[in-house]
Amino acid sequence: MGQQQLLLIILGVIIVGIAIAVGLSLFAANSVQSNKDAIINDINNICANAYQYFIRPVSMAGGGSLYTGYKIPARMSSNDNATYVPTVTTTTVTITGSSILYKANNSQVIGIVNNLGQVTFDKTTGFTGDFAQ
Repeated sequence: MGQQQLLLIILGVIIVGIAIAVGLSLFAANSVQSNKDAIINDINNICANAYQYFIRPVSMAGGGSLYTGYKIPARMSSNDNATYVPTVTTTTVTITGSSILYKANNSQVIGIVNNLGQVTFDKTTGFTGDFAQ
C-alpha cells in the first residue's frame, strides 16, 4: 500500500471515531431530557390528583378547599423515573421529583399546584442537577 492510502485509512478511522463520540453525546443528552420530561408528566398527574383532593368535600374524604391532609397515593409516589415527595400547605402542594437515573447529581424537578389547580415549574429553581437549564 502506498503512503497516500494509509493516510486515507487513518483519516477515515479518525472521522468514524469522532462520529461515534458525537452520537454517544447526543444519545446521553436525549436520555436526560427524556427522564426530565417523564418526571414533569408524573408531577402533572400527581398535581391533578392533589387538586381533586382539594375540591372534594370533607364528607367524601377530600380536603374541602384545603390541601391539608393530602398524601400522594402509594402507586404514584415512586416509579422508574423518580420518587416523589409532597410539601403541603393549606393553599399549595409542592411536589419534588428526585430522579432515580440521575441521582448522583441530585437531579430534581419541583412543581407547585395552587388552589386553582394550576401547576408551575420555576425555570431557575424548579430544575436541579442534570435537569438545570
